[in-house]
Amino acid sequence: MPTFTIGEQDFMLDGQPRRILSGALHYFRVHPDLWADRIRKARQMGLNTIETYIPWNAHAPSPGTFDTTESLDLGRFLDLVAAEGMHAIVRPGPYICAEWDNGGLPAWLFDRGASAIRADDPVYMAAVYQYFEQLAPILVSRQVDVGGPIILIQIENEYGAYGADRFYLEKLVKINREIGLTVPFTTVDQPQDDMLANGSLPELHKTGSFGSRAAERLDTLRRHQPTGPLMCSEFWVGWFDHWGAHHHTTTVEQSAHELEVLLGRGASVNIYMFHGGTNFGFTNGANDKGVYQPIVTSYDYDAPLDEAGNPTPKYWAFRDVISKYTELDDDDVPAPRRPGTELTVPLTQALPLWECLDKLGYWTSHGGLRTCDDIGHYSGFTLYRTRIDVSGPAVLAFDEVRDRAQVFLNRQGLGTLSRDHHETSIALPADARGTLEILVEDQGRVDYGPRLGEAKGLIGEARINGDELRHWAILPLQLQDISPVTEALAEVQPRQDPAIAGPVFAHGRFDLPEPSDLFLSTNGWTKGVIWINGFCLGRYWSRGPQATLYVPGPLLRKHGNEIVVLELHASTTQSLSFVAAHDLGHSDF
Repeated sequence: MPTFTIGEQDFMLDGQPRRILSGALHYFRVHPDLWADRIRKARQMGLNTIETYIPWNAHAPSPGTFDTTESLDLGRFLDLVAAEGMHAIVRPGPYICAEWDNGGLPAWLFDRGASAIRADDPVYMAAVYQYFEQLAPILVSRQVDVGGPIILIQIENEYGAYGADRFYLEKLVKINREIGLTVPFTTVDQPQDDMLANGSLPELHKTGSFGSRAAERLDTLRRHQPTGPLMCSEFWVGWFDHWGAHHHTTTVEQSAHELEVLLGRGASVNIYMFHGGTNFGFTNGANDKGVYQPIVTSYDYDAPLDEAGNPTPKYWAFRDVISKYTELDDDDVPAPRRPGTELTVPLTQALPLWECLDKLGYWTSHGGLRTCDDIGHYSGFTLYRTRIDVSGPAVLAFDEVRDRAQVFLNRQGLGTLSRDHHETSIALPADARGTLEILVEDQGRVDYGPRLGEAKGLIGEARINGDELRHWAILPLQLQDISPVTEALAEVQPRQDPAIAGPVFAHGRFDLPEPSDLFLSTNGWTKGVIWINGFCLGRYWSRGPQATLYVPGPLLRKHGNEIVVLELHASTTQSLSFVAAHDLGHSDF
């Protein structure tokens, strides 16, 4: 069987020097029917390796479950990598960042009494050990020394930016070895002296994460990794976007130049991202360094292969650079980009959210506010309800809102409280009486820094004019399966009212004689979530920058495709349109 080791100067495959030319491709962000296409296009660009994180929380959405089906079939993904004649680098975390909800850590971890995460805490480490035991059957038999594609395993992820617990890192190494992983282990950190020192161990091979000033940063890395091959295991060729900000890109010339510098120095590389994919559903993460910034649905990342799997100018520029260091076949290249089908779909039926509540879950009663996490609800939307009877002017206040709360009195909207604006209070009408309802959206858990793992929902106490509201009913909206709402919408008479006022579910059908990738424009809509054929495409928001949602072709059928929209506010149109090209917003270049 093949062997893969780390030599004094190079990575070694069967005793011969092997430069790693890798690209990041997250199986969990790509429809599984498209995995083979994306992997093949990586090889066609000149890469010999695919790198992926493993999102613990996607595989284990609740304690006692570990899902490896469909889009989470990591074993099948790795087998496709091998079938294309490529190797694999696997980064199981347990923390991954990746701009993914909670950095990949399950939210339920924090209900188990751990005093710390990403540290040598016994409760946390017990859960981590179970997680790696669940991964073992997938990973161990797919290592290179038993004929599989896996050549490297990464320990933790940029740990030097978070902590310096050597005992934690040592225990992670031990766990990885105990489950049967035998390939070399690496770490990655940004090329700063403190991060490289704190984020690794002497027996682990240090790599760097950066996207510019490659020569300087390789020199810094070499001071901390004096022997063995240099590797930039996260070569940032783009960036991610936040709602309300601009679309991030890097110039083709700049990125290609930095890649040339890396390869010219003899370094190995993992292009982050080769293909970014999509934050389908409610999987996007967020940042909070004083201002909460949720990440958009697209994870295009300005990568060489765009969100729809099409080569970009960056793809061809990178291929030209890589061709100087490995032999490529100029007849073996991806097909040209195809424009998306243009089509308008009338939304003929609608139901207010209020009329669907009995189809979306079960109420529980509480003698005070509870967070979403307190009731075991870890993503999406939660509805809070209480009765009020107030004389005169009044102000409703919360200790904290995470992340966005729409306030209704007797089903009439009063306003919205947003975490990103640090809003926690709202004026009520004079002599307010009746049913007070708060629709709270978890817009994505922080994926980086000290706010990992924080609870969602309404935090602390709720007060009117300083008096606490103690009696609450809470409904976690179960939107993983939208079929009960779709079935209810199908029974509704076609709409006569031209207005779509939220919160409301709207529904339409369309045919597509030749199913293919589509781009769904959300122009005219305000904020919400869209499903096609029961699959949640993700969130949209008129804030931008993203103005279209990517629809993978395998989701579609020739006849009877169904769209369901949850619009939280209002729409100026009664239809949705598919357009020819993806619109991710105005770039900073």
